[in-house]
Amino acid sequence: MSKWVTLDCNGSPHCRHENGFAAYDGKFYLFGGRRIQPVDIFDPVTQTWTTASPPPMEIHHFQPVIVEDEIWLLGTMTGEFPRETPLETVYIYVPGSDTWKEGPTIPKERRRGAAGCVLHSDGWIYVVGGIVDGHHSGTQAWFDRIHPVTGEWQVLPDAPNKRDHAPCAIVDDRLYFFGGRETGRHDGTDYNALFFATISDVDVYDFASGTWSVHSEPLPIQTAAGGTGVLDGKIHYVGGEAGRMEAFVEMQIFDAAQGTWRLGPNLNRARHGTNCCVYDRKLWIAAGSGARGGEPELTSIECIDIQETS
Repeated sequence: MSKWVTLDCNGSPHCRHENGFAAYDGKFYLFGGRRIQPVDIFDPVTQTWTTASPPPMEIHHFQPVIVEDEIWLLGTMTGEFPRETPLETVYIYVPGSDTWKEGPTIPKERRRGAAGCVLHSDGWIYVVGGIVDGHHSGTQAWFDRIHPVTGEWQVLPDAPNKRDHAPCAIVDDRLYFFGGRETGRHDGTDYNALFFATISDVDVYDFASGTWSVHSEPLPIQTAAGGTGVLDGKIHYVGGEAGRMEAFVEMQIFDAAQGTWRLGPNLNRARHGTNCCVYDRKLWIAAGSGARGGEPELTSIECIDIQETS
C-alpha cells in the first residue's frame, strides 16, 4: 500500500491555516487563511512554488470550488478569533489573470463561515452548515444553493445536524456532509470547549428525492477541519482537529457503494485547517496547522497515490 510522501520542493509557500487549497489546470493554488497573504502556486511537475497576488481582504474558513476558469469561495469569514464575520459577497479568484473579484451578494439571513461547499453537475453550487458568529455562536444546519451564472440563491431543507468546520462531497448524486463540530456549543467563556463538540453522524442528501438522511455508518474518528478529496467513488477525509492538543494524521476513507469507512495510511505531519487536491490520481495536502487551534502553521506538502490505497 502506498504511503504519504513529503515533497522536497523548490521554494516554499507562506505558512497559513484555515486556508483554501484547490487544483486548476495542472497547478495547485494555496490561498487565504489567517492574515492577508499572497496566493502560492504549486507546479506538481517541477515541484516548484511561486507567489501571486493577495486577496483584497483577509479571508479564511472556506471550502473552494472550481467554476470553469474561476475559483469560488462561499461560506467564508474574515476577522480575528473568536468573533469572525461572514462575508457579504462571494469572493472569486481568477487564476488566468491572477486577479480577485467580488461575485454575487449572499442573502443577509444566510451568511455564515466554515461551511461545506461543492459544485454539482447540475451547475449549482451547494453550501451546507456553517456558523454565523465566528467561533462564538450560531452553528447552523442550513442548506442552500447558488447558480454561478445568474447569481440566484435558493434555500433548501436543513441538514439533519448543525455543524461547521466540516467539508462536503458528492458521490453518485448524493451529497455527504461529515466531520466538523458544533462550535457554538459552549458558554462563551471557555473557548477550549468548542474543540470537543465534534459530530460523528454522516448526513446524506439525495438529489433525486430531495431528502436528507443520516447514514448508518458514522465517522470512525471524530475530527473537524480536515481536508477531503473524491476519487473512484471514495471520499478521502484527511487529518483534522478535536479535543486533544495534537492535530490528526489519520486518513478516513468512505466507500459510497459499500457504505463503509476504513482507515488509510497516516499523514507524515498531523494537520488541520486546509483542503485537499486530487490530481494525477494522487491526493495532495499542504499547509494547515499542526496542532489544535492555529499553531504551528505549516508549509509542507504531501501526496499519496490514491489508486494504490483503493
